[in-house]
Order: sequence, then structure tokens, then C-alpha cells
Amino acid sequence: MHPTALLDLATDLLREVGKLDLPADVVVSNFFRKHKLLGPRERHALAETAFAVLRQRLLYQHLAQSGHGALERRLAILAWQGGDTMIRGALGPKEQQWLNQVRSLDRKAFSEKLRHNLPDWLAGALRADLGEEEFWRFVESMSGSAPLDLRVNLLKSRREDAQAALADAGIESVPTPFSPWGLRVEGKPALQKTAPFVRGDVEVQDEGSQLLAALLAPKRGEMVVDFCAGAGGKTLALGAAMRNTGRLYAFDTSGHRLDKLKPRLARSGLSNVYPAQLANERDDRIKRLAGKIDRVLVDAPCSGLGTLRRNPDLKWRLSAKGVDEMCALQSRILESAARLLKPGGRLVYATCSPLRREDEGVAEAFTAAHPEFKPLDAGELLAAAQVERAGELTAEGYFRSWPHRQGMDGFFAAAWQKA
Repeated sequence: MHPTALLDLATDLLREVGKLDLPADVVVSNFFRKHKLLGPRERHALAETAFAVLRQRLLYQHLAQSGHGALERRLAILAWQGGDTMIRGALGPKEQQWLNQVRSLDRKAFSEKLRHNLPDWLAGALRADLGEEEFWRFVESMSGSAPLDLRVNLLKSRREDAQAALADAGIESVPTPFSPWGLRVEGKPALQKTAPFVRGDVEVQDEGSQLLAALLAPKRGEMVVDFCAGAGGKTLALGAAMRNTGRLYAFDTSGHRLDKLKPRLARSGLSNVYPAQLANERDDRIKRLAGKIDRVLVDAPCSGLGTLRRNPDLKWRLSAKGVDEMCALQSRILESAARLLKPGGRLVYATCSPLRREDEGVAEAFTAAHPEFKPLDAGELLAAAQVERAGELTAEGYFRSWPHRQGMDGFFAAAWQKA
């Protein structure tokens, strides 16, 4: 495609993404369905440009004030991720001169707000939780894209065999440093067309998410519930850990998300998984299973701010009030899920948020309200699951992972045993 036409498409895409009325990945996918003739490189350039703008939206909007033409075109020029050769082919002399001038500016001299590119409420919350030095390290880690992590399905393959099969397909990978079942791939290769993926040998799952499944550590023949299963990444990991025995319920209130589990489940080879849509956290299915379940994972709905490398639009689509409402929902879900456990059962509460009010705040309130649930040390649980390196373990016994410390998405987890 001619550079001018591709830049025009980038302008159109940024106009759609900038509405912030849908998740950015959904907008990008819908856009590509309308433009089916785009090749892989063109799609990559357009998608990465859109996400680059979302990551540094305040900065690019500030810089774009000095240019001419449509705002979205100026943003696309500033954030272009398709190479300098292409962008030079799409620009006139005046636009090229303007771009050179903007690139020569010392960005370290800009205001803090333009450097961290966060809404005020979120910058304040993260500063309070992390401290000044850690805040800026976190910001820097979130300014780039995330690697692609895979979990090897041990029902079908060993990690070294899956790594070799990926290499045969032209995809190089390295073992993840913390999860003993993970492989890490740089870039965004066409994984879905490879034999290891089609066979179900590997599944996309962030390394931190893999460790959450290890914290629950379900055993053969047990009754297990993934209470907020979503598209089922952790469900599949739990089913494999159970060696396809017992009974694993995948609950979620969204039938659309559960539908995404179906093809993944078919590839996995699992037959012990039972997906079910709940009306709410008080659904009758929960009453019928109360006191019968061995282990429950509550990967609760949350702000998702630990995934900003993948979903940078979240920081612009969320609000402080929305997070407060999320915390109330998290507490209700955790209360309801806890009713499922039999005596001696294990409960794990997790989020992909770095905010203490969604994490320690919810966990500590649950502990205070339920003396019958004994807090467990996450480090001891992971060691028992043969995870030698365990991310970050807090003094309170919680698990955390950070993009700027361990290279994983930002996860939190707390665990309890019912008396």
C-alpha cells in the first residue's frame, strides 16, 4: 500500500480509537475486518501506532498542537511505528520539517504530567502506593509493549519439546524465568497458524497468570471452581494441573467471554471442564455447591491496570469512582465464592491491578471478617508447587508481580485455608 494511503488509514483508526467507547483491541480488530486487504506488516504498523498514542496520549496531544491538519493525522505522524522510510514517503516538506523539529525537543524538560502520561487520579494513587522512585520505574515499564508469554500444556507436550516445535515453525522462544511451564516470545508472530498452537501444545497466558494457577495447586480428582473464568486462560492451566481428572467449573457472568473458552478448550484436550454462565455472584448454582468445593480461584474483575502494556486505553477509560465501585464488587464476589469451600479447602483471590485498595484492601477486609479462613503464605504455596522463583512475596504473605521488576504483568494474589 502507498505510504500516503496507509497514513490516511492510521488517521481513521486513531479517530475511532480516540472515542474511548470500546476497548482499543476491539476497535482495532473491527477496523481490520473492514480492511481485509491489509497485509501483516501494515496491520502491525497501524495497531502499534494506535497503541503508542494511547500510551503517551497527553504528550502527543501536546506536541500535536504546533502542527497543521487533522489532529489524528498529526498524532499518527508523531507516534508512527511503521518505520521512517514509510513515514517520509507519506509526508510533504512542511510536515517533515515539523516532525524533525518536534523530534529534536528534549522530552526530559516537559512537565511531569506529560512524562508519566497518566490521569491525575491514577498518578496520585500509584505515587501513594509505590513511592516516588518506584512510581517512575513503573511508568517507564508501561511505556512499551509486553512480550508474548505461552504456557505449555503438559498434557500434550514438555516445555523443551514445545520450544523446539515453535522453532521449527520459525518462532524463537526462551523459558520464562519464573513459571516452569512458560515460554516467552518477542514480538507478535502469527502463532495461531503454527502446529504447536493448533495441536494445543501451547496456549497464550502471561507468566504472572500462570503463577496464580500454581497458587491454587488443584489436585487430581478434586472439585475446583474458577469463579471468574473469563476466556479461560487460568481454567485451562488448572485443568492441566488436575491431569484432566475431577471436576472443574468455569463460572462467569459473561456468556460472551465464556464462548471464547470453547475453541481453547477443544485444543487443550481437557474433558473435566464445565463452563457455566452465572446471573450474578449469588446465582443458585453457588447455593447448590456450597460447602462441596476443594479449591476456588477468584480472579476478580478489576481495573486491569497491571496490563497497561497490553491495554493502555484502560487508564483513559477508568475513573477513581469506577475503581471504588470495582472494589465493592470484588468484596461481594469474594464473599460469595468463599461459601463454596468445604473445610480444609483453599481460596485464592487475585487481581491484575497494582492498586492496594483492590488488592491488600480487599484481602485484609476479608480476613478480618472471616476468622474461619486462615491466611496462607504465597511463597510456601509456590514452593510446594515446584515454583523455585516466585516473583515478589510481601511481608504479609501475598504474591505480587511487576512489569518493572519481574517483566510480568502486574498481578496480586492472597490465599486462605478454610478451617
